[in-house]
Amino acid sequence: MSNDSQQIVSKAWNFAHVLRDDGLSYMAYTEQITFLLFLKMADEMTKPPYNRPPIVPAKHGWQTLLKYEGDELEVHYRHTLEELGKQPGMLGEIFKKARPDIQNPATLRRLIVDLIEPVKWSSMEADVKGDIYEGLLAKSAEESPKGAGQYFTPRQLIKAIVDCVQPGPDDTVCDPAAGTGGFLLAAHDSVVKQHGKTLDKDQKKHLRTKFVKGWELVPNTARLCIMNLYLHGIDADPCPIKSGVDSLAGDPGERFSVVLTNPPFGKKSSIAIVNEEGDLEKEEHAYERQDFWTSTKNKQLNFLQHVKTLLKVNGRCAIVVPDNVLFEGGAGETVRRNLLQQCDVHTLLRLPTGIFYAQGVKANVLFFDAKPAQEKPWTKTLWVYDLQTNRHFTQKTNPLKREDLDEFVECYRPSKRHLRKPTWNAEQNPDGHWRAYD
Repeated sequence: MSNDSQQIVSKAWNFAHVLRDDGLSYMAYTEQITFLLFLKMADEMTKPPYNRPPIVPAKHGWQTLLKYEGDELEVHYRHTLEELGKQPGMLGEIFKKARPDIQNPATLRRLIVDLIEPVKWSSMEADVKGDIYEGLLAKSAEESPKGAGQYFTPRQLIKAIVDCVQPGPDDTVCDPAAGTGGFLLAAHDSVVKQHGKTLDKDQKKHLRTKFVKGWELVPNTARLCIMNLYLHGIDADPCPIKSGVDSLAGDPGERFSVVLTNPPFGKKSSIAIVNEEGDLEKEEHAYERQDFWTSTKNKQLNFLQHVKTLLKVNGRCAIVVPDNVLFEGGAGETVRRNLLQQCDVHTLLRLPTGIFYAQGVKANVLFFDAKPAQEKPWTKTLWVYDLQTNRHFTQKTNPLKREDLDEFVECYRPSKRHLRKPTWNAEQNPDGHWRAYD
């Protein structure tokens, strides 16, 4: 994280402590900051050098918030959130059921005038905006492990996965458990970085409107995701993120060339329903789907079957799965056998503990390609990279860095997988991390 970002994160975080005194949780605080940041950035986008047409109606724009104080400000802010929630497209989704949780008008005024107004947010690199956001989410996850942490895949891991899968400008990228949008944004940013100078008009439009698609069960998390996408220049109508929808409930009918996802860990599948009040209710449930190989209550196995359904023929997938999911009997065996038969399951990255907010989680990243039907199994060789043995990371003192994954990405050889060579050898290099299993 750059120094600029760190300074702003700590400034924003100090404000969080002020708001704590008003009885606001960190997650609620992050959300309120996000609303205000969004309005400020949307305002900046209408000015040079961007000159984008305004997305927010003028009477609810950022400039109007600067005019008011005291109770008038509080009333205007509440009215603004209500009105923006009625707008079409991504804007309406961002402010859907948005509540003004800051009760004290003086605090709200300080947030607007002291924290957000002085900074030119849009002129920062996209990374800085992302960093600030991730910084706040990371801090709220530390404060309450049940909060943001469960939606949070380390960004360095996401970057490495995207560097292996290498999405291109004509791909369609899907995440059925989108969280705050980490995978979708990394895929989008990767295409901009690799191909930005050579994109034609149609590809630019595709990148802006059709490139990403996601589902997110928790409405507040979906809101953060949509906002994140919009601030990175993705502007699609209808909104590319389906909010409050359980993606396992059925086959959406669409197929994608790339699926990147870290589905929620947890053994039991429960069908989740968002009730009238917007709260989640769950009933335990095995999903009965025609497209699934087996009916099970195990959430991970259901997500594995679901992502197989979502892939086009020759589509590429990278999915984070718990350590044990590949070695279970029963339903696990059925899913594993079908996956090896119908897909080319070519790579497994074994992850170290200490990189997720949930303690002690052991996980792997499984890479596979969907294939057309044939008699013989498609999987011939599984390459395994072991980043687990004798490696330990922690969130604070020794966080996972992108360079910790350099060797893996190099061994993966994204464009020349047929030329892979093991680094492990029983005699010469017993400590090598990379080897093949037939």
